[in-house]
Amino acid sequence: MMGSIIMIRQILAVVVFLLLLLVLNEAKGNNNNNNNIEHHDHFNRFVVHGNNDIINNTRIITTKGCDFWDGNWVYDTSYPLYDTLKCPFVEKEFDCVQNGRPDKLYLKLRWQPTSCKLPRFDGRDFLTRFRGKSIMFVGDSLSLNQWQSLTCMLHTANPLVQYKSVRVGDLSVFSFPAYNLKIMFSRNAFLVDIVGTSVGRVLQLDSVRGATLWKNVDVLIFNTWHWWLHTGRKQPWDLIQDGQVLVKDMNRLVAYEKALNTWAKWVDTNVDPAKTRVFFQGVSPDHNNATEWGDMSGRSCSGQAKALSGLSYKPGPHPAELVVERVVRSISMPVTLLNVTALSQLRKDGHPSFYGHGGHRDMDCSHWCLAGVPDTWNILLYASLIQN
Repeated sequence: MMGSIIMIRQILAVVVFLLLLLVLNEAKGNNNNNNNIEHHDHFNRFVVHGNNDIINNTRIITTKGCDFWDGNWVYDTSYPLYDTLKCPFVEKEFDCVQNGRPDKLYLKLRWQPTSCKLPRFDGRDFLTRFRGKSIMFVGDSLSLNQWQSLTCMLHTANPLVQYKSVRVGDLSVFSFPAYNLKIMFSRNAFLVDIVGTSVGRVLQLDSVRGATLWKNVDVLIFNTWHWWLHTGRKQPWDLIQDGQVLVKDMNRLVAYEKALNTWAKWVDTNVDPAKTRVFFQGVSPDHNNATEWGDMSGRSCSGQAKALSGLSYKPGPHPAELVVERVVRSISMPVTLLNVTALSQLRKDGHPSFYGHGGHRDMDCSHWCLAGVPDTWNILLYASLIQN
């Protein structure tokens, strides 16, 4: 039985790989029809990041010294950026309004840095600027959250432009054929591999065979954390392999750092910074414990309708985020950290709570409503990509 499952997974992996090759080859073929000199000049604008501060090859997004991450959430009557009714492809578990959430203030909040303004997201500019490019989110359902946000933001910007959405296995491809632009999501909760063996499912901390999908992509946005905490029936592995040693379990934060170091080695070995831009999403916080923001009632995100103030609430550093920062600093290739943790920690109101999971009554204080917080993550991504 185990052998049959492994064989099916291997066949599915080959199908996904062939689909990705087809997608990327189509993009390259269409690019050859463009004016080569103009395309090369556009690509140079795409990869130059003159105003980004670089510390140990880690880009910290700034504009003339302004820290995008230091700020507060402010009310903006022009928000939200889209209506999910116009994006039928958005997962029901993220569509809190359609699932019956009655309060609306959470839809009206915009992230405002203390000393500067973020550029307004311009979906038409995004589509034009990244014509002929491929963008891939790699990670767990928080990456799915951000991917769906971006695809809806872009579709809303130019709703008359045709889009296509295809999913094969763990690879989803959302494309705009008129722009030859592919926005992809590769579901890979750990970044490193889980393999079926005679002794069970093994989480291999030093293996990234799934990275075949990441090659030849123009923009890569990675994320992993939440699945590292799962135990019991939600834990998708039976053993951990660390080098040649198999163990039943280990400190999850230690395992997380080992896996991220494996990912970092792949980036250093395989990424050409002249062709590919690499981001790490940062750690998306949950709001399962209300005592963390001083509510001693012990409630979770249930019934939370207001954001916390960045002026009065200063959450401590998230342990996983400290690991991410340490690993990203060790990479010799340029990597941009979308340090979304602190600004997202203020948004205890932004989760589906009872209004997610396809309308079921389960509590969800990990994912985010759409429209909502992931839109800001994409504005920060856009701000980083357009800086020259």
